[in-house]
Amino acid sequence: MEGIALWITGLPGSGKSTLADEIKKHYPKFIILRMDEFRKIVTPKPTYSDFERDIVYRSLVYLAKLMTEQGHNVVIDATGNLRKWRTLARKLIPKYAEAYLKCPLEICMERERKRIKSHKAPRGIYKKGLRGWPVPGVRVPYETPKKPEVIIETDQLPVKESMKILRKLIVNMPKQR
Repeated sequence: MEGIALWITGLPGSGKSTLADEIKKHYPKFIILRMDEFRKIVTPKPTYSDFERDIVYRSLVYLAKLMTEQGHNVVIDATGNLRKWRTLARKLIPKYAEAYLKCPLEICMERERKRIKSHKAPRGIYKKGLRGWPVPGVRVPYETPKKPEVIIETDQLPVKESMKILRKLIVNMPKQR
């Protein structure tokens, strides 16, 4: 189990960071690439334009590719609202899988509203989306994965059960494509 990349995708508030943290607890050698942290470095004053998002996501995919080539296991904790970025990762990273966290928008919005300050994701994004900001699921599309390796309905399953699904996926990751 070396050099694998697992992209955890879903709407903001669907549980990506929570499950990425759980993976890290069970598999300490995994490196979490968090879009929320990555963006602060790459675009300290983000515009969230389509052009900027494309550069940021393509850079994230490239970083994951380089890390997996060095034998590191990576969790990509990022909405990745357009399918093209996840498709690019699948094309470039031989040991790649997607976990789609399916959760109704209303529940994601409620979770995001209740986030604690120590959570790494920004707060108030859905409020901004309702005011016109380009927030996935509100003002810009979230393209659901066509064939993710797993779909986890995070409004139905507790974290412990969701983690069982992810552990099974990680243990059974494809060797090479």
